[in-house]
Parts: sequence; structure tokens; C-alpha cells
Amino acid sequence: MDERMLLLLGLLKAQRQHGYQMNEFIEHNLKPVIDMKRSTAYSLLDRLCELGYVESSTQQEGKRPRKKVYTLTEAGEQVFLDALRAHLSQAGQMSIPFEIGLMFVDHLPSTEVREVWQQRLHQLAQHIEVLEAAPTHGVGQGVDLALAHRKAMLKAEHQWLVEALEQGVSEDH
Repeated sequence: MDERMLLLLGLLKAQRQHGYQMNEFIEHNLKPVIDMKRSTAYSLLDRLCELGYVESSTQQEGKRPRKKVYTLTEAGEQVFLDALRAHLSQAGQMSIPFEIGLMFVDHLPSTEVREVWQQRLHQLAQHIEVLEAAPTHGVGQGVDLALAHRKAMLKAEHQWLVEALEQGVSEDH
């Protein structure tokens, strides 16, 4: 199961919610960990409903517009728990776009490689700074653990890139 579906199921495990609530939580609390567009979230919620893992109903409060509220089903809870165990226990293979780019670094002049890596170093430092300034989430430890992991990964990449630059990129790679 893809991590975006796991995220949505996990949010619904915590409580039934409407799509706007879920998207707001993702955007305001999880942006450093996952970048999911609202349209993607709604599309995945529809898919989870089709699979029988989530049910939707409409709700109206007063004269406000009707809202679609999502609830985790029993089957959805079991799939969530199974996927959660798998995601937490298996190292698996990570796909990082930077690594795909590294495979083709030989197609750029070494001066340009140094320049783009310096840009990446600067961006990594900015992302690390944002994570270090983020307040703790306060509800359970999961979000804080995810942010701490992301910060550690960014720091490790930053260190690797510093070392790669120090080793130098040869003129002919």
C-alpha cells in the first residue's frame, strides 16, 4: 500500500473527518514529510471508498454547505494495521529523485555539478532550519517522530553532499 493511502487511513483511524479537515492537517502539520495535493487526497479517498476501506456520508450543520464525512470501516482498519506493520518493519527500497539524477551526473560539466550541488546544500540547510524551528505536535508522538526522522535524513544528505564536494568532481567525472 502506498504511503499516501496509509496516511489517510491513519488519519481516519484517529477520528472520522471530512476531506477538508484531513487536507488542512496534512498541509499545516505534515508538509515537511509528505507533499500531497488536495486533489490527490480526494482521489485516494474515493479509491479507498471503492475498496471498502472507507465509507462516506454527507453531513450538514445549520445553513452551511453539505460536507462529505469519511469513516474507516472494519476492513479499512485491518488493512491500515497490516500496512502500518509493513511500513514500520520493512526497510524496502526508497525512491529518491536525487539518486536518479546522480546516475546521470556525468552528462553535466563538473563546474555545473558543483553549482547545482551548492544550490542543493543551501536548500537542505533551509529545510533543516524549518524543521528545527517547528514546535512539537503535542498529540501523541507519531508526528514528532516523523519530523525528527525527516530532519535526520536531511542532515545525513547534507553531510554526504559536503563530503562529496570536498572529494571533488573531476573534470571528466
